[in-house]
Amino acid sequence: MAEIHPFYQTHREAMEAAMRARLDIAEAMLRERARLSDLHGIRQEVMDEFEIVLTQMPYVGGATSRMSDFFMRLTGFMAISRVLRRHGVPVPVIGEIERETYKAQLLTVPAAERLASGCQFMSSENQALLREQAVRSASESHQKEFPEDFVYDFVEPGPGDEFEFGINYRACGFCKLAARHGDAEILPNICGLDFDAYATRGIRLERTQTLAGGASHCNFRFSRLPPDREIGS
Repeated sequence: MAEIHPFYQTHREAMEAAMRARLDIAEAMLRERARLSDLHGIRQEVMDEFEIVLTQMPYVGGATSRMSDFFMRLTGFMAISRVLRRHGVPVPVIGEIERETYKAQLLTVPAAERLASGCQFMSSENQALLREQAVRSASESHQKEFPEDFVYDFVEPGPGDEFEFGINYRACGFCKLAARHGDAEILPNICGLDFDAYATRGIRLERTQTLAGGASHCNFRFSRLPPDREIGS
């Protein structure tokens, strides 16, 4: 078997713990919606598949890249999707189970901590950092060093726009990973996780198209949710 990159190896224990926690949360849904009975066997299959996924995760700069965290948090859902698909679970049902599981897992973090993270993401300081990272992601040198990374542009709001800032992803690391390993069918389920990831931090994500759906880019637009719309606050 291929080796796990040293950066991911240092985070392996935490990622595996997160996977086990997801499976705990998903257990009832796997039984009732996916109609699976051998849950112990399913858990073992998922963890075995996750070990394979860990060897497939592309290195995109480690701690210096914000996208490393995206891979570490979300590629585990590819392991879940692969196993459930092998057991004949319809892709839409897999998506529902994954999104509800992810939301429940996100909500285990105290509201104050989640909302503080959201404020930091929306801050002017972070927007300045995103502008710099967007320029770097599109540079020839970065793409040559990390060909599996995301490529994106920072989007300033124009007259009449209601969002605070946006990001257009012109190349997606998950799309590249899915294309390489035959996961294109389940990729939209991974995309669907973004909405709860931001909403649980008090951020509204608006997105009308994705690379996974065949568009030229993913158009992420961010604004702050009103306090009465914040999930789990």
